[in-house]
Amino acid sequence: MLIIVGFVVVTASVVVGFTMAGGNLVLLIQPSEFVTIGGAALGSLLISSDMGLIKKMMGAIPAAITAKHYEKQDYLELLKSLNDLFLLAQRDGVLAIEPHVEKPDESDILSKNPKFLANTVALTFFCDTLKVMLSGGVPPHELENLIDNEIETFKVENEPVVANLTKVADALPGLGIVAAVLGIIVTMASISDGPEAVGHHVAAALVGTFLGVLLSYGFMNPLATNIEHHIHVKTRYLETIKTCLLAYAKGNPPIVAVEMARRTIYSDYRPTFVELENFVRGKSE
Repeated sequence: MLIIVGFVVVTASVVVGFTMAGGNLVLLIQPSEFVTIGGAALGSLLISSDMGLIKKMMGAIPAAITAKHYEKQDYLELLKSLNDLFLLAQRDGVLAIEPHVEKPDESDILSKNPKFLANTVALTFFCDTLKVMLSGGVPPHELENLIDNEIETFKVENEPVVANLTKVADALPGLGIVAAVLGIIVTMASISDGPEAVGHHVAAALVGTFLGVLLSYGFMNPLATNIEHHIHVKTRYLETIKTCLLAYAKGNPPIVAVEMARRTIYSDYRPTFVELENFVRGKSE
């Protein structure tokens, strides 16, 4: 939602500032400049990407606009779910959690955390790791290597999304200059039409430069930065799950495992020790 607010603020600031200076908004409507810059940017994106990456980018943009970052309550619910599963394994044996891992949507423990179930990446990561633990014979250090490889793959897989968006954003001012130069060519070809026609063509050409710079620094670069931050948040969520699973695999009690995981949470969303203890035990503060 903040992305939409930011887009509105950028647009409104430019429009209001332009009109305050006496500008005519009609002059900014130059379809030829839009086609030149937009088409060239799209073409450069197609040149630098494969179809899989383009699909990821098309998915990442609306996801960044509509996504809600993890809050303290989300982490509390995650850690409570892990604690309840580990308590079940402690009480009834490790195999007791197998049905919860095989069909998490039918689990009476995990189903209490719909946001976790809706997170396909985190849920698959969690369930697959637990399946490895249930198979037995995997020492904690090997399990850690396995988990680290998956997290690293997640980061490497998503980094090109940010990199390509950033490159397109960096290219937009140059594409704006291309559009402006084309406009100047048109201007020079119509110089015999009089000052009014020349002025109109020059204004249209300058709109190309304006659009390229505005789209780059006002929209595309900030959007790429937001997506990058969102990837970091998702990675940290996986790191929290990893810490909890490894702590339990090394023989720590459930409450100690979730406490170790709590300390990996960013401070803005990290519950206190007392908040976590009360929440996992179902106590009111």
